[in-house]
Amino acid sequence: MNKAYPLAWHGALTSVSYPQRIWLQDRGSLTRRIQERCSHFFVQPVFQSLRRVYGDELDILQLRPCEWAMVREVYLYCDQKPVVFAHSVVARKNLRGAWRGLSGLGNKSLGTVLFTNPKIKRTPLVFKKIGRGHFLYERACRRVPAKPPVLWARRSLFTLHGQSILVTEVFLPGILDLPL
Repeated sequence: MNKAYPLAWHGALTSVSYPQRIWLQDRGSLTRRIQERCSHFFVQPVFQSLRRVYGDELDILQLRPCEWAMVREVYLYCDQKPVVFAHSVVARKNLRGAWRGLSGLGNKSLGTVLFTNPKIKRTPLVFKKIGRGHFLYERACRRVPAKPPVLWARRSLFTLHGQSILVTEVFLPGILDLPL
């Protein structure tokens, strides 16, 4: 592990620019906010499959290491530029329950589902600066022409009927080209 990027996620932001802070701390629909700032918004799925998940995700979702979860990864694009990489994890057992429709989202935004149902509750956001060597950084940077030294990420749990989905959003450099 790179000591500059500890495992912990934090509830407060430090050493972050004002524009980054505005994007990171917004608790509304990130999809809607991006859509309002571009002519052509689209979601490009890049991965969706059942798999075992990473250590701290196991803890948050209260899964055992042998349990499977559905992992979905997409890029959110604004006018042909990737601005966010989203990584979502839901326990396999919950795909038959509250989150049964998620496996068929395709190129639809998960945010649209999460923010249109008033019964879905969200935990507070937590933040992390990620860099080379972190699995999210490597996956997020696949569509970024020039890899920055670090990226900011945030995540939270969305819960419906006692079942949760963990949503992590990695903010790509192009997000800062959008108006606040």
